[in-house]
Amino acid sequence: MANSIRIIAGLGNPDDKYERTLHNAGFWFVDAVARKYGGGFRYEKKFDADCCKVSLQGEDIWLVKPQSYMNLSGGPIRSVLDYYRLKITELLVAHDEIDLPPGTTRLKLGGGHGGHNGLRDIIRHCGAEFMRLRLGVGHPGEKNQVTGHVLKRGSADVERAVEDNIVDAIDVLTLLADGDLNAAQKALHTKE
Repeated sequence: MANSIRIIAGLGNPDDKYERTLHNAGFWFVDAVARKYGGGFRYEKKFDADCCKVSLQGEDIWLVKPQSYMNLSGGPIRSVLDYYRLKITELLVAHDEIDLPPGTTRLKLGGGHGGHNGLRDIIRHCGAEFMRLRLGVGHPGEKNQVTGHVLKRGSADVERAVEDNIVDAIDVLTLLADGDLNAAQKALHTKE
């Protein structure tokens, strides 16, 4: 069994104009977790992140939304890990994933950044041995269209698919809080 999650970081960009863009799927996820478990975010200057604490399986879990913009997500996350003396293996990062179609979500431990600049910066600051919740947003088909694709809203069908995936992923958080990544992967990956 892997380590239990103690921190969930959602990736996104802080400005209102980005709020409903596909690149902010990680923010959507932690916002949904906070709503379900009764947490309220507030800005923590020492981390440059919006943070809140929720209880899951009797454990305190920190929810974090870096406010440094996607490409600089690693510093705020490292600050939270260091301040609360948490291990990188206790971190779950929720992010948009262009290599998965909308309606597909995957959990994995470790790996590379796959061209995702938020993950690249987290790996640079923290190492790669954290869990990832990959929320499929689809690929526009051409590499030069990726930035435009993720920095705009998806169609109603795409947004609905991502929101449904978020609900499914929240359902397996108790397994992750218990440290059972394999069971969480099995439960999530067989829902589709």
